[in-house]
Amino acid sequence: MNARPAEGFRRAGPGIGIRMLQANVIEGVHRIEDAYTNWYLLEEDGRLTIVDAGVPTSWGSLEEALAELGRSKDDIEAVVLTHAHFDHIGFAEKARTELGVPVWVHENDAPLARHPMQYSHERPRSPYFATQIKAMPIVASLIKTRAFFPSPVKEVKRYVDGTLPVPGSPRVVFTPGHTLGHCSFHLPERDAVVVGDALVTLNPYRGTRGPQIVAGGATADSERNLASLDALVETGVTTLLPGHGEPWRDGAESAVVKARAVGAN
Repeated sequence: MNARPAEGFRRAGPGIGIRMLQANVIEGVHRIEDAYTNWYLLEEDGRLTIVDAGVPTSWGSLEEALAELGRSKDDIEAVVLTHAHFDHIGFAEKARTELGVPVWVHENDAPLARHPMQYSHERPRSPYFATQIKAMPIVASLIKTRAFFPSPVKEVKRYVDGTLPVPGSPRVVFTPGHTLGHCSFHLPERDAVVVGDALVTLNPYRGTRGPQIVAGGATADSERNLASLDALVETGVTTLLPGHGEPWRDGAESAVVKARAVGAN
């Protein structure tokens, strides 16, 4: 059952983007947004899993979120990554070294976690930065929060499929295309999927809103990305929790239909 979400800290400033905690965006899942990038705390019996790790400055947001939720760093047992792009591994290495928790990533993205800026993209990035006016505040906030300079994750635990042995027991849903190892995490008891960047409701390269895949300037294979969305439909969930943009609460199938209507971009 979904709980009524409650918002915690919220700050905004020129070029910074929003820092926001949305507690219980669905029951037992807390959404944090930094620099237009979402990451999540998955809670089970007081134990926590971090799903994605935002940008490097998200460590401060983690500390604030824990305080507002009445939790501590000792409650964190794992970091799991939907993929290893620079804006999703921000504080993962710090969590690994300072908290002593494992960082889980798909087999195919393990090399990318060590070299997060060496990622495949099917289109040049510079035209997006030069022409997409709506995306300029997003790019500015990523620069401000040092998103382009995350610490490489020096040691990871690799997953392929199945249910991860971490709080919340997320089930791996393979959704490649954005990266070759991109995965989503099905939370069947919560009727939701954390979709990372398999499908977003805010395209950070265009500044456009609504269900869509991320622009080709950050996506390895748009055709494969669009095809892999079938796996989200198969979950039958009501809520999708994306890596960028607001949660989608009108069902996985409707989101996928809209994303495919937009297509590669």
